[in-house]
Amino acid sequence: MTTVSENDRTGTKSTSTTSPAYDANAIRILEGLEAVRVRPGMYIGSTDIRGLHHLVYEVVDNSVDEVLNGGCTHIEVVIRKDGSLRTEDNGRGIPVDEHPQRPGVSTLEVVMTTLHAGGKFGGDGYKMGSGGLHGVGVSAVNALSDYCRVEVKRGGKLYAQEYHQGIPQGPVKVVGKSQGTGTVNIFRPDLTIMETGNFDFDTLAQRFREMAYLNRGLTIYMKDERDGNEVTYYFEGGLRSFVSHLNKNRNVVQQRPLHVERKMDKTLVEVALQYNDSFSETLFSFANGINTVDGGSHVTGFRTALTRTLNEYGRKANILKENESNLSGDDVREGLTAVISVKLPEAQFEGQTKGKLNNADVRVQVDQVLGEALSQFLEENPSEGRRILEKSLNAARAREAARKARELVRRKDALDSTLPGKLADCSDRRPERCELYIVEGDSAGGSAKQGRDRHFQAILPLRGKILNVERARLDKMLANEEIRNLITAMGTGVGEKIEMEKLRYGRVILMADADVDGAHIRTLLLTFFYRHLPQLIDGGHLYIAQPPLYRVQAAKERHYVFSDEERDTIVAQLGEKHKTIAVNRYKG
Repeated sequence: MTTVSENDRTGTKSTSTTSPAYDANAIRILEGLEAVRVRPGMYIGSTDIRGLHHLVYEVVDNSVDEVLNGGCTHIEVVIRKDGSLRTEDNGRGIPVDEHPQRPGVSTLEVVMTTLHAGGKFGGDGYKMGSGGLHGVGVSAVNALSDYCRVEVKRGGKLYAQEYHQGIPQGPVKVVGKSQGTGTVNIFRPDLTIMETGNFDFDTLAQRFREMAYLNRGLTIYMKDERDGNEVTYYFEGGLRSFVSHLNKNRNVVQQRPLHVERKMDKTLVEVALQYNDSFSETLFSFANGINTVDGGSHVTGFRTALTRTLNEYGRKANILKENESNLSGDDVREGLTAVISVKLPEAQFEGQTKGKLNNADVRVQVDQVLGEALSQFLEENPSEGRRILEKSLNAARAREAARKARELVRRKDALDSTLPGKLADCSDRRPERCELYIVEGDSAGGSAKQGRDRHFQAILPLRGKILNVERARLDKMLANEEIRNLITAMGTGVGEKIEMEKLRYGRVILMADADVDGAHIRTLLLTFFYRHLPQLIDGGHLYIAQPPLYRVQAAKERHYVFSDEERDTIVAQLGEKHKTIAVNRYKG
């Protein structure tokens, strides 16, 4: 509202704008689960497909909590045709008796409708550890569901309660008899809040596979009623089986994964690791069954113990000479596949999405457990220990060679005079307007140069298939002329100090032939950008051109086609009207 007043003494007018009153009436209290529905991102991270799957994980994590405490051996997950998802376990079942802090209300209802209500907050319900520390998990699922039903088998009876948008539709009731114990949860996401309700079978199955690896003896069955797809996971070997699975298509340095499982104080530490002949690290870390994608104290302890122990053994075995520097963390983790799992009573996660473990004491516990186990392994297996150390030494030497090669590349002037000789550059110097076409061979380069607009389109011909950087260290990659030409043309450099602000072209377009060799060249180029210039992909700068494979012409009618099947169809159609049909296969 705007008011205008007249100043009697000056005769001037003043204008003021009044805002709504800020008093007690402006303060809104969100009752019960309303806060989850108003701000879902605070509890499940997002409302997209990741948030949808997070709802599933919260429910299944509760079943895994029962596994951690010895009360569950079987979990079943079913994606149903009506858009709901059903989980069932044979754990102890959520308690249904009256809650001591909520007289007249079943504990089941308290758990399903109250934030921070659960058996994980210092009580005796969960001794070993729990992933659902925040206690908002299953209640958040209830809040964000259009429909939710929970059934509990306990004491020979079957109890049930239904909810709509988190609100109970009646009290907890006995609906039948039961054998054994367990909990069934059925929920259908509320699409007025969630952006999608389309569960992805493969994404969920991958997570459940991890859960089965982490809990030896646990069976997880999953079925998708939409298409009949189903899978069962059971791994007697636990983390050792997990590492073997990750390395199944690789050449391993040691025959069997190193595996250690030991309890320190109240924390159960389990680690499995095995080296292979690749140049990258594969590491998975978990805390109470939660995949800590951002690492945390357990990963820090693991890396500290690994680097220290291998350096100590290298000196002791005289593999590392006096004049050689210690191996770095990157050196000892080259070709490493490892899985770390810790289970503890009071896990401190960073945020509700639980991406990082913050318990400081876990770092020391993992460090000590792995350090002692790895030292013993190296002493008892000297030949495998030597192979691991020699691989790490080769990584250190390659790292130093790559550093020198990068410095050499960076020292070169970035002016046009130092650009690759085969590069036909464009005249425009505004990157956002410029395009670089990477083509195979000089013949294709010649055709592209003739057809381009030289004001904003540049052409870089490559000589055949470039180096497969997936199987080459950085020093070997930088020694390859075609790769160097590519890096120089980009202007950004590679490695730890990529400077995207120096990118010379807003669009980089891979233009290989539409045949098998062309597909191979595209794959090699994509591998290079994915491994060494991922910012180009993330920034939306990388494109793939789709040239035709054939030109089919009859009289003045001309068609460009992209496959043998399309060619045959066009030829058959033209054959009905024309006697002579010319088919040209493009190459270059």
